[in-house]
Amino acid sequence: MSNSDQTSFTIIGAGLAGSLLATLLAQRGFRVEVFEKRGDPRQRGYEGGRSINLALAERGLHALRAAGAADAVLRQAVMMRGRMVHFADGSQQLQRYGKDDSEVIWSVSRGELNILLLDAAEAAGARLHFDRRLASVAFDARQVHFIDDCDGATHVHAFTALLGADGAGSALRAAIGQQHDLGERFEPLGHSYKELEIPPGEDGSFRIEPNALHIWPRGAYMCIALPNDEKTFTVTLFLPNEVLPTHDGKSDVPSFATVRSGADARALFERDFADALPLIPKLEQDFVRNPAGLLATLHLSRWHLGGQAVLLGDAAHAMVPFHGQGMNCAFEDCVALAEHLEREHDLAAAFAAFEVERRPNALAIQAMALENYLEMRERVDDADFLLQRALELKLAERHRDRFVPRYAMVTFRRLPYATALERGRIQRELLVAATRGRASLDEIDWDWLDAEVGRRLDPLPDEA
Repeated sequence: MSNSDQTSFTIIGAGLAGSLLATLLAQRGFRVEVFEKRGDPRQRGYEGGRSINLALAERGLHALRAAGAADAVLRQAVMMRGRMVHFADGSQQLQRYGKDDSEVIWSVSRGELNILLLDAAEAAGARLHFDRRLASVAFDARQVHFIDDCDGATHVHAFTALLGADGAGSALRAAIGQQHDLGERFEPLGHSYKELEIPPGEDGSFRIEPNALHIWPRGAYMCIALPNDEKTFTVTLFLPNEVLPTHDGKSDVPSFATVRSGADARALFERDFADALPLIPKLEQDFVRNPAGLLATLHLSRWHLGGQAVLLGDAAHAMVPFHGQGMNCAFEDCVALAEHLEREHDLAAAFAAFEVERRPNALAIQAMALENYLEMRERVDDADFLLQRALELKLAERHRDRFVPRYAMVTFRRLPYATALERGRIQRELLVAATRGRASLDEIDWDWLDAEVGRRLDPLPDEA
């Protein structure tokens, strides 16, 4: 689609994906208007509520580079080299994400990132409208109706095409669903989270290792902590929503049904997260004050309505946060959609091509995010897992062009998520088979394993 025809795009939602998409489209010469139900965070402060810290990886960085915003974002980010696992006995172990400091992820603040991307969108020429909550869409008339919740005023906007970047609770998705069955299906995880905080030390420094994502894995539940640039850590406690059933009718697994008060939270930390307890001086207050956040996966069988509207990011494929890819996937959506809109001559064709490219990959990362929750809470302190992880790293050295750990394919490369999922499945089978009944790498049958890697895994391209 030629940008010289000044096609106009109306983006619903000025969060991370909406503001980045606005920048990418405005840079291509399209007219872009963005409507956001909340006020402008640059004037009122960020109103997005509490959320799990964001982990910025290569896919997201690639999109930010395309928008010219990567350097500014990285100046506000904190590098994380790997998982710092806190074992039940109080010991710790750093499990690197990649081979060295060239393969790291970055902890970023959602509020700070959102403000930076809004500035970038405006600088690129997009027009931003705040306090505009989508109330209804008249698709036949190509009009969208907004309400200003501050004064109750109604605003009508004529649109050419609507781009839905308004999150898991998308109002645009609901409007499209009234016109066409999207096959919408939410899958609750059955677990929720609460956020706590580790403040800076008395000297203003980080109180624990800053360049790591800290994990306290405890089987059916866990705690994590991510660093912030103001020397704090955002701590997230994940628990089942209800008491988990057991064969004897008893369970010592905590849940939000049993851990309900500040005193309950303190007792839980005294028992299961003893080394974290002294770091969180306002544990009881934070636990009571902060609401439990729900975790779910959203599946749609269709993302677009002809050439009138399309969904992206969480509005199309919300996922649980355990692979740190929700934002990265949404940013990859933005780049793909902008490229299809620039390339195609027809909006319906562009939206359809975008969905064909991205939907299988969204399904793949949604599945991997759910798998990673089990790994984080149950396996990172398991002896079999640690042996397989050591073998994985050794195979990555022996077969650099064929064997790339799945985490690295997802996080440090831009291979399609679906490709990473399938190759990861094969690699997992090899790791399990090679380590079964063995206690160390010295016992591995390397001749068999090297041959299997060559037989089952094709070489990967140098650039993905």
